[in-house]
Amino acid sequence: MDSPEWWAVVVLAAFPSLGAGGETPEAPPESWTQLWFFRFVVNAAGYASFMVPGYLLVQYFRRKNYLETGRGLCFPLVKACVFGNEPKASDEVPLAPRTEAAETTPMWQALKLLFCATGLQVSYLTWGVLQERVMTRSYGATATSPGERFTDSQFLVLMNRVLALIVAGLSCVLCKQPRHGAPMYRYSFASLSNVLSSWCQYEALKFVSFPTQVLAKASKVIPVMLMGKLVSRRSYEHWEYLTATLISIGVSMFLLSSGPEPRSSPATTLSGLILLAGYIAFDSFTSNWQDALFAYKMSSVQMMFGVNFFSCLFTVGSLLEQGALLEGTRFMGRHSEFAAHALLLSICSACGQLFIFYTIGQFGAAVFTIIMTLRQAFAILLSCLLYGHTVTVVGGLGVAVVFAALLLRVYARGRLKQRGKKAVPVESPVQKV
Repeated sequence: MDSPEWWAVVVLAAFPSLGAGGETPEAPPESWTQLWFFRFVVNAAGYASFMVPGYLLVQYFRRKNYLETGRGLCFPLVKACVFGNEPKASDEVPLAPRTEAAETTPMWQALKLLFCATGLQVSYLTWGVLQERVMTRSYGATATSPGERFTDSQFLVLMNRVLALIVAGLSCVLCKQPRHGAPMYRYSFASLSNVLSSWCQYEALKFVSFPTQVLAKASKVIPVMLMGKLVSRRSYEHWEYLTATLISIGVSMFLLSSGPEPRSSPATTLSGLILLAGYIAFDSFTSNWQDALFAYKMSSVQMMFGVNFFSCLFTVGSLLEQGALLEGTRFMGRHSEFAAHALLLSICSACGQLFIFYTIGQFGAAVFTIIMTLRQAFAILLSCLLYGHTVTVVGGLGVAVVFAALLLRVYARGRLKQRGKKAVPVESPVQKV
């Protein structure tokens, strides 16, 4: 694949302001109510105001054996939310992920692969560029005014989830889906961890550079393995521990050798690393919980709809309780450029999710992992080109070690599959942003 330098030219031509205001963003002084930890606690309290009553209701209906004694108009709703419509299908043959026809020509397969790779690269490279623009640059800046920053990461999470919910809902209606059997409330746990991981991801960009964030995402295979042992009781091969160690070494080389950003201080860097650790931990839980949910007969689109439904419920409720929903809407009204960026960010997120499903369905998880690994490398290069991040030689070597280890994981998994061994399942691709 060609160097992403052409992509930087295209993005800057389409959105000149992405590289504008070229001064390195400075973290403005904040009141204690604007500190990230305080906002995290307030957001979590808002989610708990839905989760706790919901959990108590689920336990009440289970204790009352409502499935046997319940009647009335609410019975179908309670049954779907609390008990589900059919038992687990753990022992049934899963839906075949591949849909390629036997008569497909190599040329047609190559064109489909090019389509998938291009769609994934364009969707997520644009998403990464816009994410950094929204969270690290000011809007409405003039010669006499510095403009204002958008600071509410939760509002941005809501916009992404609303559009993803609409896309997933349309897909469920227009495309044939298996009969849904999972209790709806079980999606809420993945939704909660997914919302928190996305919030940490956006919030971390206020304190660390985008390349650092991408490297942190690449290294999340380590906590995913830890969560896999805790949540799913999985065992791992020696090569998986080896590649995890190489990833840790590469990330350490990058973090210890790269010079500090001009806006950084020990406090902001520590905050950024804590938020990145939160992102990785919550996202690892989301992946493993989704893997457990796939024990029920469901499609990836149904999973996407269920997770996004509760994500919208949590974020809307929390924003309303804080009075922040109206403020986010007013910010969009004051800055049409932000509204365009946020809308395109959501479109890229939703379209990228569909490209994920299609790519895995057509070519399998290994090809998808290679494409997304290359995307992460291109994202770092693109961010350095657009926003002037510096990477030392040792830091560059660390990046190379990380991505070499990721590709080694793909190769080793493929070799195990060829030999007929049971490879460790690839983490669930649902709802990654």
